[in-house]
Amino acid sequence: MATVAHEARRHPVVQTLGRAGMVLYGVVHVLVAWLAIQVAFGDSEQADSKGALGDIAAAGAWSLWLLGIGLAFFALWQVLQACVGFNYIPKKRKRIAKRVGAGARAITATGIAFGAFKLATGSGGPSDQNQQQKELTAQLLALPGGQFIVGAVAIGILVIAVIIARKGVKLSFEEDLDKSRSPKWIQPVGRIGWLGKGIAYGVIGVLVGLAAINADPEQSGGMDKALKTLAAQPYGMFLLSAVAIGIAAFGVYCFAAARALKE
Repeated sequence: MATVAHEARRHPVVQTLGRAGMVLYGVVHVLVAWLAIQVAFGDSEQADSKGALGDIAAAGAWSLWLLGIGLAFFALWQVLQACVGFNYIPKKRKRIAKRVGAGARAITATGIAFGAFKLATGSGGPSDQNQQQKELTAQLLALPGGQFIVGAVAIGILVIAVIIARKGVKLSFEEDLDKSRSPKWIQPVGRIGWLGKGIAYGVIGVLVGLAAINADPEQSGGMDKALKTLAAQPYGMFLLSAVAIGIAAFGVYCFAAARALKE
């Protein structure tokens, strides 16, 4: 089974379609960043993948089908990476951590692809991430020891946020890049991108933590609420704009990494 997975991961068709899907993954991040900038200046109400899909839908159903199919291939590529990838990393613990990260990206891409397909077929728009987060938090809080469970989830999200931001600080994302195929600007753009994405996840973790402390699911939320929470702070327009630039940089990083990532 492992041999089959290795062969599938390295197959030229899987590599080509997976990398093309990563470009579209970057497009979603750039659109989310653009929506976040509009939120900062009071010109938009939605700053997450749902809002991004709405913008893409304006070009027609074909664009949603293209996005959904591309992200599905990107998710498949990341699943294979999660199973048998990153063999160039000598340390087992670090290799496992990278595989976990690939699995997380597969889940995210699958969710966005599913939302694109739903919107393209007219069976409903993409789900409200904030509402989903609140409902899930409410269900967890209702369990015995629910506050501790939600608190543990918050800690997990914050750990992920630190790991993501640390990749930007330490430039460890360069381990995954073939330098011969990497443009010179990928280092500063990647650093800003990973830091910006880490900060956004950190705010989500704080929101979930507050929901645990106060036993109030209404304080929980996804990316949209996290960015709006930043906007509501003193100098929020500048804070949100800075994070939006980071998320946009991550999207641009994806464009270059789609070609430069090691096989």
